[in-house]
Amino acid sequence: MTTGPEHPIVQGELAELRRRLDVAHARVEGGLALLSHRTEETAKEVDDLSTRIVSLEHARWPLPAVAALTALGALAVAVWQALGR
Repeated sequence: MTTGPEHPIVQGELAELRRRLDVAHARVEGGLALLSHRTEETAKEVDDLSTRIVSLEHARWPLPAVAALTALGALAVAVWQALGR
């Protein structure tokens, strides 16, 4: 084995590669943490929207029942007018 002047250069390059790897690793971890947080927030928003939809569905007007009542009312008025003349 030779221990020439190239040895310090290799050590410096290895240190630079390790630093770059550490920085890239930190970026990936940060990105994953951000994605995880966004996923949790999105899940909460979906749950909230689902709850709102369910409450809106329960509070809506039953249109077929309203239509049937209106038709019965119109029939009653028509019969009343026909018998009243």
